[in-house]
Amino acid sequence: MADTNLPSTPADGNIKTVIVPAVADLKNVLVSEATAASAIDISCYLTAGGFAFTVEQATITDERECDTITRGKGGRATPALTLTGIDNTNTEFVDSNELVESLTRGSTWVALRRRGKSHTDPFVAGDKITATRFEVGYRSEVPAEANSVLRSTWATFIDGFEPDAEIVTTAP
Repeated sequence: MADTNLPSTPADGNIKTVIVPAVADLKNVLVSEATAASAIDISCYLTAGGFAFTVEQATITDERECDTITRGKGGRATPALTLTGIDNTNTEFVDSNELVESLTRGSTWVALRRRGKSHTDPFVAGDKITATRFEVGYRSEVPAEANSVLRSTWATFIDGFEPDAEIVTTAP
């Protein structure tokens, strides 16, 4: 019988998301790229669930005359990313609005997302991350609701992603 008392890591506070203008290799992201002056840590701008990355994969059917089952093989993958975060436009906190100021329509970014370590810990060699290259689409307001904050959401268009990327010190 399997052990049912397995440990788990809380998600709250243990996700770091940084956007950078570009990386040379999505699979092996250099520490220098992830920590460059142009890197923007958006971890605290994103709302809970505000990094909605999904991948749908189509099935290629494999039917044969001689058989009564339909086999399947992995087909085309369709990644999607929607970002939702704090929007301080026109407020007293306008100086704390890097997310809105950076995600302008048509701009391109690479999101580097690390889970399982505090968001305050810097990226270091050996960190496992997901790297997602995307173009920013339109920004839209999230409808205001009671007991909430002002937020916006961005459509994005994925140009490449690597779910099993790593932070490295030198290019392989």
